Amino acid sequence: MYDFLVVGAGLYGSVFAHEATLRGKKCLVVERRDHIGGNCYTDTVAGINVHRYGAHIFHTKDERVWRYMQQFCTFNHYINSPIANYKGELYNLPFNMNTFCRLWPDVHTPDQALRRIDEQREEIENPRNLYEQGMKLAGKDIFEKLIKGYSEKQWGRAADEIPAFVLRRVPLRFTFDNNYFNDPFQGIPVGGYTRVFEKLLDGVEVRLNADFLADRENLMKMAERIVYTGPIDAFFDFRLGRLNFRSLRFEHKLLEGVANFQGNAVFNYTDAETPYTRVIEHKHFEFGAQPDTVVTYEYPQEWSPGLEPYYPINDDRNNNMAEAYRSLAAQNDKVWFGGRLAEYRYYDMDQTVAQVLGHPWLQ
Repeated sequence: MYDFLVVGAGLYGSVFAHEATLRGKKCLVVERRDHIGGNCYTDTVAGINVHRYGAHIFHTKDERVWRYMQQFCTFNHYINSPIANYKGELYNLPFNMNTFCRLWPDVHTPDQALRRIDEQREEIENPRNLYEQGMKLAGKDIFEKLIKGYSEKQWGRAADEIPAFVLRRVPLRFTFDNNYFNDPFQGIPVGGYTRVFEKLLDGVEVRLNADFLADRENLMKMAERIVYTGPIDAFFDFRLGRLNFRSLRFEHKLLEGVANFQGNAVFNYTDAETPYTRVIEHKHFEFGAQPDTVVTYEYPQEWSPGLEPYYPINDDRNNNMAEAYRSLAAQNDKVWFGGRLAEYRYYDMDQTVAQVLGHPWLQ
C-alpha cells in the first residue's frame, strides 16, 4: 500500500512525489506518456537539448522557489528576448524603445514614442473583445502588426470574437530593454529539463505508459491518497460537459550542416497568413556551438479528444463549468486536484512549484 498515488510525472506531480518521499512517504507515480517531465520534457538531438513541447524558460520573483530548483540543476544566464516577424519586418519583444524606433523611424525618444501611441489609442471605456482592448491599450500600429494576427492564430478566431480579458494588459517599456520577463531570476537548466525530473524522481517508483483513467479502479485502491494532475473533467467522466482547450502541434526539424538558422531562440510570427505562431531554435537556449541545429515550428490548433490540451479557454462558459467541477472535487477528501489541467488554470512553472511546496498534505 502506498501513501500517495501521484497521477502525472510533470512538474506538479514530480515535485510533490519528491517532497513526500523526503518526508518518509511511499509514492507511486503513474504517467500516461512514455517519459517523465510532462510538457517540460527535453531530449537530445545532435547534441542539442530539444524542448519537445515548446519553449520553457524558468523565471520567477520568488527567491525561495529559485533556491529550491537549484538543488536539481544549474541555471544558465539565458535571457528571453524573442523577435517578432511581421511579413519580414523584424521587431524586438517585449514592446520597448527598440520596437518603437523600428516601427516608427521618426521616433527616437520615450516621449515621442508615448505620444505616438497615445495618438493611436482609441477611447473605449469597457472593451468588449480583444480588438477593442488592443486598440485601447496599444493603438493601431502595435495592435495590427504585433498583436492581432498572432492572437487570432493562437485562439482560432477573429480578434473581435476573442474575449477582452485575453489581453489583460500590454507591457509598454520606454527603455531599450529586450528582456521579456521582469523577474530577477531566470534561465534554462544546463543539460535540459529532463535531468531535473530525473533528480526529482530519484528513489520514487514511476510507471510510464500507465493510463490512470483506464485503470483507476485498481490504482485508487493502491494508495491512501491520490494527487491527480490530469484534466478535471475527465476524472469525472465529463458528467458536467467537456472543458475546452487550445492545443498545439509541433514540427521538429534537424537541419544538418546549419550552424545557426535564425540567430535567436524564439521568433514569433505575428501576421495572420503564416500558419505557425513561433519558430524555436533550441541550441540558443544553451548558447550551443554544434555544427547542426534543431528548429521547431509551433502550430496552434483547436483541441479535440485525443489531442494534448495546452491552454484553458477561460471564457464564461468554461469558467462556470470548471467551478462546478472544482465543487465536485472538493467533496472528495481522498483526491487532491492540482496543476494546470486539474484546476483549469494556466500556471507558470514557478507558481506550480510554490503551490506544491505549500501543499497541506506536505506540512
